[in-house]
Amino acid sequence: MKSRSPRIAVRALLHDARDRLLIVNAYPGARLDLWCAPGGGVEPGTSLPDNLIREMQEETGLTVTVGAPALVNEFHDPDTGFHQVDIYFRCTARGPMPETWRDPEGVVSHRRFVTREELARLRHKPDSLGPAAWGEGLLYDPLEVILK
Repeated sequence: MKSRSPRIAVRALLHDARDRLLIVNAYPGARLDLWCAPGGGVEPGTSLPDNLIREMQEETGLTVTVGAPALVNEFHDPDTGFHQVDIYFRCTARGPMPETWRDPEGVVSHRRFVTREELARLRHKPDSLGPAAWGEGLLYDPLEVILK
């Protein structure tokens, strides 16, 4: 299989006032019960924080301030050669989450805040999401096989 350059994506670790983490469904139409931190692909020529601000607006309706990185995660699909590097940043909301919103890309249709215990009971990726979201410092999560 021919190797391809990894795709770079950014994701937000954002907590509410009750220390719950914001997560989104990971597939259009919620066709899988998989949850992840909001974010998406990086557009060339735009900084990682600027990409994350755009993605957060699209996927959640929130305007955010981007803080320090917290996790670098890699995953791949051995069948297709797809390889993605996700960089997770600690973020804060600059206002309330809108009651109504629609992801213009049509990828995210559900968003919710969860406690650490609730996250542990949900199917989510990466496996290190909880430790990164409620920990300190910068973590590196080595290459995981993508879920289908």
